[in-house]
Amino acid sequence: MVRSFRRGALAAAVVALSAASLAACAAGNQAETLKVKPDNPAGSKGDIQVQNAFVLTDPNGPAAVTARLFNNGDSPQTLDSVNIVSGPSAQLSGADGAGSITVPAHGTVLVGGKGNPSGVVNGGQEQLQNGSFQNAVFTFSGTGQVPVKIQVLPAASYFAPYGPGSLPTTEAPTPTDTATSTETPGGTATPTDTASPSDTATATS
Repeated sequence: MVRSFRRGALAAAVVALSAASLAACAAGNQAETLKVKPDNPAGSKGDIQVQNAFVLTDPNGPAAVTARLFNNGDSPQTLDSVNIVSGPSAQLSGADGAGSITVPAHGTVLVGGKGNPSGVVNGGQEQLQNGSFQNAVFTFSGTGQVPVKIQVLPAASYFAPYGPGSLPTTEAPTPTDTATSTETPGGTATPTDTASPSDTATATS
């Protein structure tokens, strides 16, 4: 009876120690769970992290880059360029219209979407095939180059708000030639021609 009790106690102790060892391994710095990487394209270097990076295409216009940028450092950094290796580069524009995108210290910035900084990719449609992955390089002012394998997807469904359709319109309205008229006190409208500087002819005698 005593021998059976001792065997049972010893077995229980072994199980407890095994469970404690597994828990310690899972909580350690080398835990296997810490090696799990997200499915979405991402890259990091130094204080900078680039996550959820995509090129979103539109059959009727340019493509657009979208990504979430993180700066874990004590100083702000600017995203100076996004280059697709052996392909086109993105034309960057900050939310204020500047040619670079500032990521504040200990802050984050979303590139793409209405009211956010943007990255427009003009040309290279033959290379930017939907479903493909492209090697891209995000260059920051302090960290330097951060390589990211970026995925190309159509700007549809969930991605529609972040694609080219969300980019601000930069085209100036086209002026139209309209004839103005002045009304005489008697109620008759008299047309008056207003000539632009380029339409003014110089007469010579």
